Amino acid sequence: DRLALVSFRPRGKFILFLSVMFARGCILFQATSRLDGLRLARPLAKMASKRAKLTEEERKTSLTPLLDAGWTTVKDRDAIYKEFLFKNFNQSFGFMTRIAMQAEKMDHHPEWFNVYNKVQITLSTHDVGGLSTNDVKLANFIETAAKSVTA
Repeated sequence: DRLALVSFRPRGKFILFLSVMFARGCILFQATSRLDGLRLARPLAKMASKRAKLTEEERKTSLTPLLDAGWTTVKDRDAIYKEFLFKNFNQSFGFMTRIAMQAEKMDHHPEWFNVYNKVQITLSTHDVGGLSTNDVKLANFIETAAKSVTA
């Protein structure tokens, strides 16, 4: 079996063709920038997002638990940051994979850096120029994912 997906930027600019192949119980990924032979029954479209910067009240209620959990605000930027440490690279990469899958579902992607067992994550919504509810939702998911990896 083979499943093909296409991702588009606003204004229809092509980003990436991703081919997912299932072979003998394994999932193989192949990415290319070519569309040769690709046929879609209908174009894929993203739902319009209603992203907005957090209000002062939302900041107080939603950021306080995250700050208590070790997230910090980023100096000179409306963003939050946290560093996670794991036993080894496998744990850190598994953690990142869970976040990547959730981020893709949300169409909201973290800024992150990974070296061996360390993962540094910064969240901010570029579309609104600061923190949004998507950042809070993703940060809460990240907290849950971190606890499940280290449990």
